[in-house]
Amino acid sequence: MGRKYKYPPIMEAICEFRLSSDTHWDLTIPGLFYEKVKNDFPHREQRIIQEFESAQIPQGIQHVIRSSERVLMFAPDRKLLLQLGPRLLVVNALKPYPTWENFKKRIELAWKVLQEVVEIKGLERIGLRYINWIEFPSQIVKLEEYFNFYPFVGKRLPERMVSFLTIAEFPYADDRDLCRVQIARAVDSREKLAVILDIDYFLIRPHAIEVPRGLMWVEEAHNRIEEVFEGCITDQLRVMFEEVS
Repeated sequence: MGRKYKYPPIMEAICEFRLSSDTHWDLTIPGLFYEKVKNDFPHREQRIIQEFESAQIPQGIQHVIRSSERVLMFAPDRKLLLQLGPRLLVVNALKPYPTWENFKKRIELAWKVLQEVVEIKGLERIGLRYINWIEFPSQIVKLEEYFNFYPFVGKRLPERMVSFLTIAEFPYADDRDLCRVQIARAVDSREKLAVILDIDYFLIRPHAIEVPRGLMWVEEAHNRIEEVFEGCITDQLRVMFEEVS
């Protein structure tokens, strides 16, 4: 069990399941899915989502923007939502974060219902991502006092940075999974310094997790993300978040 805070910095949590290409998908599936979750997610909308993808080709890196239609289903307070697209299920939790136990219940519900309406052949990707917004009372902050993961600046460079972005990737589970950690200055923070700490844990070997073990993988991913988050921060940030027993 990880540490708990009175003021957790989580701005959004996202759990994503991408199904294998041999999984049958048709236009009736979103409607069948909605009928089974509408008591918890009654508000339904359709949107066109644009996704940016990069792929390595012989000529270099190719960038592609793909558009897809998704059905969004919102909880009554619109702080929890499900997204369903072709061979894709996403569960989002917005601020205020509802605790892992409550978020996990929604993930379990959505995954169970999807298996009831679709014969899932395999999993191309699973991902669990936490985006944290950490705001300080002033512009001048010594990052090393609050973070163990931050951009290092040598003594011959100016102390003050108007923007920064640091990214690291860590392999897990014998290179089956990857955890991408990013820390950046929020672009719209002017009077105060706001930092975004983005921790994205995902499966990089397609089909390495069998469908019945999908939720076990999510639980394991959450444990890893908690470990990485605590490894990124110092006790001074824990004081700001107000740890509770």
